[in-house]
Amino acid sequence: MIKTQKLLTVAGLAVLCAMATTPSFAQKKSDKKTPPATAATTPPAAAAKKEGIRPYSEIITNKAKSKKGLFNTHKVDDKWYFEIPDSVLNREMLVVTRLAKVPAGVKVGNQQYGGEQLNEQVWQWERRGKQVFIRVPSYSIKADKGTDMYESVKNSNLSSILASFDIKAYNKDTTGIVIDVTDFYNGDVMAIGATDALRKAYKTTTYDATRSYLDTIKTFPINIEVVTAKTYRSVESPIDNSIGAITFEFNTSMLLLPKTPVKARLMDARVGYFGQRQTDFGTDAQKAEQTAYIHRWNLVPKDTAAYMRGELVDPVKPIVIYIDPATPKKWVPYLIAGINDWQVAFQAAGFKNAIVGKEAPTPQQDPEFSVDDSRYSVVRYFASDIPNAYGPHVSDPRTGQILETHIGWYHNVMNLLRNWFFVQTAAINPEARKAKFSDNQMGELIRFVSSHEIGHTLGLPHNFGSSYAYPVDSLRSKTFTDKYATAPSIMDYARFNYVAQPGDNVSKMFPSIGEYDKWAVKWGYSWFPGNLTAQQEKAKLDAWVKEKAGNPLYFYGRQGNQYDPRDQSEDLGDNAMKASTYGIANLKRILPNIEKWTFEAGKDYSNLGELYSEVIGQFNRYMGHVTFNIGGLSENFKTYDQAGAVYKYVSEATQKEAVAFLNQQLFTSPLWLMNSEQLNKFDNGSLLTRIKSVQTGTINNIFTSSRLLRMLDNETKNGASAYTIPELFTDVRGTIFAATRPDAFKRNLQRGYIDRLGSLMVDAPAPTGLPPGFSFTPINVGVTDIRPLVRAELKTLVATSKARAAAGDAMTKAHYEDLAVRINDILEPKK
Repeated sequence: MIKTQKLLTVAGLAVLCAMATTPSFAQKKSDKKTPPATAATTPPAAAAKKEGIRPYSEIITNKAKSKKGLFNTHKVDDKWYFEIPDSVLNREMLVVTRLAKVPAGVKVGNQQYGGEQLNEQVWQWERRGKQVFIRVPSYSIKADKGTDMYESVKNSNLSSILASFDIKAYNKDTTGIVIDVTDFYNGDVMAIGATDALRKAYKTTTYDATRSYLDTIKTFPINIEVVTAKTYRSVESPIDNSIGAITFEFNTSMLLLPKTPVKARLMDARVGYFGQRQTDFGTDAQKAEQTAYIHRWNLVPKDTAAYMRGELVDPVKPIVIYIDPATPKKWVPYLIAGINDWQVAFQAAGFKNAIVGKEAPTPQQDPEFSVDDSRYSVVRYFASDIPNAYGPHVSDPRTGQILETHIGWYHNVMNLLRNWFFVQTAAINPEARKAKFSDNQMGELIRFVSSHEIGHTLGLPHNFGSSYAYPVDSLRSKTFTDKYATAPSIMDYARFNYVAQPGDNVSKMFPSIGEYDKWAVKWGYSWFPGNLTAQQEKAKLDAWVKEKAGNPLYFYGRQGNQYDPRDQSEDLGDNAMKASTYGIANLKRILPNIEKWTFEAGKDYSNLGELYSEVIGQFNRYMGHVTFNIGGLSENFKTYDQAGAVYKYVSEATQKEAVAFLNQQLFTSPLWLMNSEQLNKFDNGSLLTRIKSVQTGTINNIFTSSRLLRMLDNETKNGASAYTIPELFTDVRGTIFAATRPDAFKRNLQRGYIDRLGSLMVDAPAPTGLPPGFSFTPINVGVTDIRPLVRAELKTLVATSKARAAAGDAMTKAHYEDLAVRINDILEPKK
C-alpha cells in the first residue's frame, strides 16, 4: 500500500485457510455402514435406485440450462446443480470471496468497494456414501509423506466440515455425482458472505433469505464463479436506516489448485518477500521446526537450454495483469506502463516478457471475460474518496505460489499524490506549483504508484531501509539522480526528492525499479535446473546473499521495525538530520507561496488550507525521522557463517546530533509556520493547536519506555560510549526550559514534557503476548532505572519552576506556578 496503514495491510498478504464450520445443508443423515465411495466404486444405475438416488434425467431435465467446465453446472427452474466428476473429488481448490457490488457509504477498512477481498479458504469436495462434504484443510502444520511424523500430523490436523449435501443423482456415465447447491450459496455462510467486521459495523441481526438470491454460476475449465446477493437485517445502514437492512453482492471464485504443488522457495530474512510459515514436523531437526516459504509466481523458461546459456527467455506462462474497464481511459496507459516497468527486473532473473499489462478485452472481444474471474489478474478501479492504493495477491497455501491478484486502485489517490508532490518538490519544480497538475504529470505519478503496487503483487513487501543507501548530498546531484533516482528500491516509501535545493537542476523526483528490486527478483524468481530440493536451492541462494552482504544497495529493512533509523517510511538519504534540514529549507520556500501557486479564480481557499496543513504534516515527518536515531539500534540479519554483530546501537555522536536538530528546529518555537496573511484566509483557530501537537507528539515519541530501556541497555553494554538518559534530559531541558520568557509554544511544550515524564511515573501492567516481529519489548517501568531518573529530573524542574514563578509577568508567573503544582501532584499523588 502506498499509505502507511496497520496494513499491513500489510498491506497485501494472503490469508491462511479459515477453520469455519456451519450447519449442514443435507436433508438426510449418511448411512454409517456405507463405506466412502470412490471413482472405482460409483454405483451403476440399478444400485443407485436402491439407494434412493434418482435417475439423472429426473434431476437434470430437458429444462436445464447447462454449462461445461471444472464442474458441469445446471440450472433447472430456480435450482442450481453441480455435477462433480470423480476425478476432482478430494482435489484442493482455492476459494476467494470478494465484494462484487456494495451500497454507497460502506466504511469498513478494505471491505467497502466492489473487488475487495473478504475471505480465502481451501476446499476439498469429499464423497462419503450418499453425501458430499466440503472440507476446509489447514496448512499450519505439516509432515511430508514418507516421514516418520506423517501419520501423527494427520491425526492432529483434522479438516473441518463447512457444509454437506445429499447426492441427488449420478451422471449419465456414472463417473460423477450431482448435488443441489442452491441453499448453500444462498444461505448465511460467513465464508462466502458478509464478514464479522461488516456484520458488527452495521449491527446485523438476522439473514433475510427472502431478500437474497443466487444470481449466476459460471463454470470454466479450472474455476467456477458464483455471484450472490445477500440481505441482512440491520439496525444501521450506510445510506438509509428506514430500510432496516443492508444488501451486498458477492463473487465467490473456486480455483482448482495444481495437482502437483510447485516447489516452494524457502524465505530468507535478508531478502524481502511476503511468505507463510508452517510448523514442519517432518524435518530431521530435534524440535518442531518452523519453515517459511516466499510468495512468488511460477515462472519456468520455455527454452531451458537457452536459459542455461544465459540468454533471456520467455516464460511458459507470463504474468498478465488487466486494467479494469471502469478505469478512466487517460490513466490506462500509465497503469500499464507501471506494470511493464517490472520487465527489467525479471531480466535479472533470466526472463523476458515475464510480466505484461493489458487493457481488459471488450465484451465483443471476449464475452466470457470478467474482472471477478479468478483466472485473471486485474487492477480494480474504485470510485472512492479514499486516497490510497494497495497490491494484494492470492497464493497457494501449500507452497506460496501466487495464483492471481486483484489490485485496489482508489480514484482519490490522485489527491494524495498532488499533495505529496507539491510539498516535497514545489520549491525546485515548477510543474508542481499548480492546483491541478497536467495529465502527463499526474500520469507519471500514477505510473510510479502502479509500479510500487505491482511489486507487492510479485511478493515483495516494503523495503523501508532502501533509501538509506544513498548519501544525502547525492540526492542534490542531477547526474546521480538521473542515473539512480532517489532510492535503490521502488518498494521503499521514498517519496519525492525533498532534499534537492533550488539551483541543483535535479529533475528525477521519485524512485523507479532500482538495483535492489532487480536483485530481489533475481533471488526469488531465478530458475534452477535439475530436481533440486528447496534446501539445495537455499544453499545456492545463500551464497548469493553473502556476496551482497554489507552493500547498502542490497539491504532489506523490514516494515514494522521500531528501532532501526534506517527502516523508516517517507525518508531519504543516510542522515535524517541533514536531509530534514534541506527539507525544512524547502518548506520555508513553499509555504509563503501556496496561495500564489494554487490560485484559481472563483474558488474558495480550501486548497490553501489543505496544502498548508500538508506542510505541517511534512514538517512533522521530519521530526519523526530524526527522533528514530535517539536510542536507535541497527538490525542486520546474519547467519552463523557471517561475521559481525546483528544489532548495533547508533553512536552517541549521532544521537546527540538528533537532539540538537530537534532543539533547533522544533523545541525552539517554529514561528515560520505561522504565516498570518495566509492563515487569515482559512484558519478558524485550530492551526496553532496542531503545531503545538507536533511538539508534544515528538516529546512523547522521544520518551517512550521502550526507547529509554534501549538507552539503559546500551549504557550497560557499552559504558562510556553510550548516550545516556541523564544526558538526554540535560540536552532537551536546556532548550525547552531555556531562561527566557516562554511564548505560547514554549509553555505548551513545557507542560507536554512534564506530562510525559509524569506518565512514566504511573504504574502500568507490562504488556504480554506481543509477537517479537512487532518490535515491542514488554516493560514494567517500575522495576527499571527509568523511574528513579525521571524522578530526579522532575525534582530539578520543580525547583526551576518555583524560582521562575517568583518573577515575570502575570502569564509567566501563572504558568510556572501551575508547572510546580503539576510536578508535586506527580511526585506526591493524592490518595
